[in-house]
Amino acid sequence: MTPTPRTRRAALVGAVCTLVASGLGLTGCSEDPNEGTNGVGRLTPEKIQTRTKAAATAADTVRLSGSVVSNGKTYKLDVRLKEGGGTGSVTSGDTTFRLLKVGEHLFLKADAEFWDHEDAGGKNDDDSDAAAADKLDGMYVKVPTGDPAYQRFSGFTDKDVLLNSLLTLHGTLSTDGHHEQSGTRTIRITGDKGSGGTLDVSLEGTPYPLRLVRGGDAGTILLTDWGKDFPLEEPDEKSVVDYGKQLPTS
Repeated sequence: MTPTPRTRRAALVGAVCTLVASGLGLTGCSEDPNEGTNGVGRLTPEKIQTRTKAAATAADTVRLSGSVVSNGKTYKLDVRLKEGGGTGSVTSGDTTFRLLKVGEHLFLKADAEFWDHEDAGGKNDDDSDAAAADKLDGMYVKVPTGDPAYQRFSGFTDKDVLLNSLLTLHGTLSTDGHHEQSGTRTIRITGDKGSGGTLDVSLEGTPYPLRLVRGGDAGTILLTDWGKDFPLEEPDEKSVVDYGKQLPTS
């Protein structure tokens, strides 16, 4: 294989460093970690955060996977987002459900157990609850905009809302060295030395955010598939249940 310019440069630098160190007794010779990158590693942490936010906002699509702690609850996410909505799965406790948002229309798909209303003792308040839950098993339920569930879950499928809330580090910003995320070189920035969150930003190509560790042990998110399109359309009418203004109690 023909060595790339970067490989040849690294080999040359290594040879020169070895020669200098052995012949002159000097140390500390190393390649510039920002050489051959998109250059954001040379910026202040404030400018890095501004650049990566702008890149994320301008991107057509993104995939988010990992965990988020919100209102005292931990949600595991695997969602794909674009300007027109998003789709993916959310896990809370032992329950996993799917969300699909197309424009302002939000749909929730889950098994019967999710919809089955139980009291603290694990018993159904009414046999009709179990029957209703069976009918909803595997169906897309349209979530009314006025229902509390709409506000709670729509943010998980709204690209701008989710990224704006996640990509802001809190406290005094600083850089925390060069790292690697899934084979891509990154520069890491932190808020209050990590207590306000850490963000790994790509040093290759567009400076997209690739990994976020939220402050206060509020979860870790991987951001991938930037710019990779995916289909997004409403389910067919036969697969949808519309309760009107309010979802059944659950």
